[in-house]
Amino acid sequence: MSVLRRGWYAVTWYVTGVLGESDYQRYVAHLRRVHPDAPVPTVGEYWRERYAALDVDPGARCC
Repeated sequence: MSVLRRGWYAVTWYVTGVLGESDYQRYVAHLRRVHPDAPVPTVGEYWRERYAALDVDPGARCC
């Protein structure tokens, strides 16, 4: 049973990493550590701001 649990954890970790779910969690941890007085955005606000920033400066995207 522990093998299945570890396997499920690994798949979950991989999928959340690919989808960017851990990005929001890391950003919140950064805000609380470096800018404790700054308001923490909701998940929706975070993604709206992130996609807006990508639209302004696409960086290495091809399209």
